[in-house]
Amino acid sequence: MLTIFGRTNRFCDGVSRRNFLRIGALGLGAASLNLFDIFRAEARAAQLGTTASTSQHKAVINVFLGGGPPHQDMWDLKMDAPSEIRGEFKPIATNVPGIQICEVFPQIAARMDKCVVIRSLVGATGGHDGFQCMTGYPPKSLAALGGRPSLGSILAKVKGPADPSVPPFVGLAKPTGHMPWSDAGRAGFLGAGYAAFKPDGQGMADLTLKGSSLENLADRKQLRASFDGLRQEVDGSLKSVDDITERAFGVLTSSKLVDALDLSKESDKVRDRYGDGKPYKYQFDGAPTVNDQLLMARRLVEAGVRCVTLSYGRWDSHGKNFDLVRDHGAKLDQGLSALIDDLDVRGMLNDVTVVAWGEFGRTPRINKDAGRDHWPTVSCALLAGGGMKTGQVVGSTNRLGETANNRPVTFPEVFATFYHNLGIDLSNTFINDPTGRPQHLADEAAMKELV
Repeated sequence: MLTIFGRTNRFCDGVSRRNFLRIGALGLGAASLNLFDIFRAEARAAQLGTTASTSQHKAVINVFLGGGPPHQDMWDLKMDAPSEIRGEFKPIATNVPGIQICEVFPQIAARMDKCVVIRSLVGATGGHDGFQCMTGYPPKSLAALGGRPSLGSILAKVKGPADPSVPPFVGLAKPTGHMPWSDAGRAGFLGAGYAAFKPDGQGMADLTLKGSSLENLADRKQLRASFDGLRQEVDGSLKSVDDITERAFGVLTSSKLVDALDLSKESDKVRDRYGDGKPYKYQFDGAPTVNDQLLMARRLVEAGVRCVTLSYGRWDSHGKNFDLVRDHGAKLDQGLSALIDDLDVRGMLNDVTVVAWGEFGRTPRINKDAGRDHWPTVSCALLAGGGMKTGQVVGSTNRLGETANNRPVTFPEVFATFYHNLGIDLSNTFINDPTGRPQHLADEAAMKELV
């Protein structure tokens, strides 16, 4: 955090002189990395011509349904299957003729023309984590080099910030008992400088100023004057404040990020439309049903963030699967519908891609505890916005929901579609791994049905 001098010769929090100007790591996961380091790295990258233009702000909101949501109880009901497979739910019509989804999602059904359902997602490794949903690759890919970077980290590298005072990549996932479910998306071989900013925890502490306030710091002249008065108290390493230091203060003096995280600035009507997802049920070691984070994601994108990730609910339904889907599904139905409407009315829906998915599907056969177990063979996803050809279903599974019946869709295809929606040309865009070898962002082309 930023430490401000008091009137005495001592620092307000007692830290050493060489550390008084240190701004914390902003949740980047590197204790020794501060904003000055990041800005200097960005400046060097710009000099080398590796920072792309940020003239157009497109974004992705990645909603991770940690635990593995049951595809056959959400978007791919199997009414012709035996009762031990079919389950308890009935299908309902959507506003797109011929498309039906689970009765738990009536609001999504009314907005299906703005959505895409993928019913045949294949290639899950079976790990209880969000790695493939954040990167498009299996966890072992380039693991010896640090691992594949997530979508948000790649955007931070390739696109940089859309606004100098707003981080390009924000991870909202709250800490979970099973930690892999709260992974915001790793920076991989790109390094901690491209990791997600995490407001929950140290990230927000870094935006809290001791001995001052954002209002007091808004006047740059006043800020400089206060440092001029203190300059005699500081050793030679801080005799001047360069442009990079000024930019670091810009993050703090700008109210954009703090305002975006402050939901009290929204009207009660808007907040009521999203709901808060409470009471949190079936959470155990997973994430809460955080509807307010869906609203926060919209506010962050509006402020300039390029990628927002969050973890929603705990979908590991080995028992009481149908009770869990009624609870989690109804809340997700409300929050996602409000998010789609919100983006649409603000003219942002074509520029913002929304995805809700988990690490794998669940078993066709219902177990003795009225639950479904892990099923990596096939899973599902719901997409919206992004300028895609919406109002359609891509792929199908067989009668029992066991395997992809036609048009299997892979994780790399979905990520290639994200990059297309973001305006990134995959054939001409690469990132160098630590050995200097250029790496593709995705190994397959965007989904032809959607672009």
